[in-house]
Amino acid sequence: MRPGVDPASAPNKPPLPPLEHVVWRERGLVIERNAGICLRDGTEIYADLYRPEGEADLPTLLAWGPYGKHALSNQVFWPLSGVDPDWLSPLTPFEGPDPLFWGRLGYAVAVVDPRGAWLSGGDFHHNGRQEAEDCYDTICWLADRPGSNGKIGMTGVSYLAAIQYLVASLRPPALVALNPWEGFSDWYREFAYHGGIPETGFLPRASDNIRFSLNRTEDSWANIQAHPMIDPFWRSKEIDLEAIDQPAYVVASWSDQGLHLRGTIEAYRRMGSAQKWLEVHGQKKWAHYYRPESRARQHAFFDHYLKGRTTQAQAWPRVRIEVREAAGVAVERAEAEWPLARTIYTRLWLDAATGLMTIDEPAREAEFRYDAVTGHAAFDLEFDQDTEITGHTKLRLWAAVEGADDMDLFVAAQKLDRAKMPVGFTFYAFYDNGPAALGWLRASHRALDSERSSPSQPVHLHEVEEPLTCQSARQRGPGSACKRRPLTCRRSGGCRRRA
Repeated sequence: MRPGVDPASAPNKPPLPPLEHVVWRERGLVIERNAGICLRDGTEIYADLYRPEGEADLPTLLAWGPYGKHALSNQVFWPLSGVDPDWLSPLTPFEGPDPLFWGRLGYAVAVVDPRGAWLSGGDFHHNGRQEAEDCYDTICWLADRPGSNGKIGMTGVSYLAAIQYLVASLRPPALVALNPWEGFSDWYREFAYHGGIPETGFLPRASDNIRFSLNRTEDSWANIQAHPMIDPFWRSKEIDLEAIDQPAYVVASWSDQGLHLRGTIEAYRRMGSAQKWLEVHGQKKWAHYYRPESRARQHAFFDHYLKGRTTQAQAWPRVRIEVREAAGVAVERAEAEWPLARTIYTRLWLDAATGLMTIDEPAREAEFRYDAVTGHAAFDLEFDQDTEITGHTKLRLWAAVEGADDMDLFVAAQKLDRAKMPVGFTFYAFYDNGPAALGWLRASHRALDSERSSPSQPVHLHEVEEPLTCQSARQRGPGSACKRRPLTCRRSGGCRRRA
């Protein structure tokens, strides 16, 4: 834990309203700022509540995140995100539901600052049992409010999605519908370490975003560095996905490969909900959440479960995916399950002598060398017919490294056109020049979990390090430096390739 930073000093945020309870009317809504919520241990946290004027018996949509309930989406989304400012009212919380949009549809919206975040009391714990129980208590409090119909739904992107898995596994009675929109579900494998490689771009910024508090906050970046292997610290943040039984409309994207893709699909696959739907798109994540057609599907889903209305949601296919040709070019298709049952898993071989990927095993052994700083290895496969690649892929390598006992491998599946020029795909929330799929592995983390791994989907243990071991010059022979070790990397993605 670390001392909190003055919440009023947060850069790139609107001014922090004072901690006073205020109620007013605006744009047909009754807005209640800093409503106090007393948690089971007596700690008080604060919420901003929005409800349509003159209406009662309302369901509530809960947005729970650490970025400040005063931080509004129309003030922070960047032009490259693809978010049209006309889609949002000035009341929209970052990555959460627009109170004006939902108020007109007969919903209340609650935006909550968790324990220890901003002006809420207590110390901020980044995920784990404490935050799950606090969210549970908040759901009970919202359900008991005057004017509530006792039914709570949750929706939102990223953190606002990940918290849904956590609290839903505790099964608060009033939580009746989930809409996690791209949220990791494994804090070690998807948030902190990719293939055992520490994520050093997003994590320091994410840790900085949760330092604003009147008390203490968890120092996530320091804790991540202090716990490079899966240990009791990471197990304290594990989520019992199988315990989730609420109806769920789960949305993932091929474009958010490092942080949210695997975790969202794994959450869908493992959650115990009898009624669940998966949508996988290839667009920019924030824009996709707020698109009118996406909000229409959210509306149909929540109207059915929070208002008991007959909507198209019950007729949805269990799975919808985008099959992509390139950035902005895709077709949507309905499926019955995930992974696709009709997938033909095909073994391909890397031929180090030719730089090709082949259907047949190469006739002779070969090796390919490259400089770890400036070089790379590429293997091409030219298709002679239209081919779709959708679902899990893996790569098994025999690798050696000179002058070290470990290596970090970054693997990409890249589509090329007929002129052998890269075809870009939408990537993360801003870019259109990304690869079709990405994978990572630190060689010393190559040990597999035999119980969870499958032929198509390896799962690494990340419990001990196994350095690459060097041999004597006579043992290793000419041209080799260290003993080669088999490595299995996971990649996720979906694309369509043409010959």
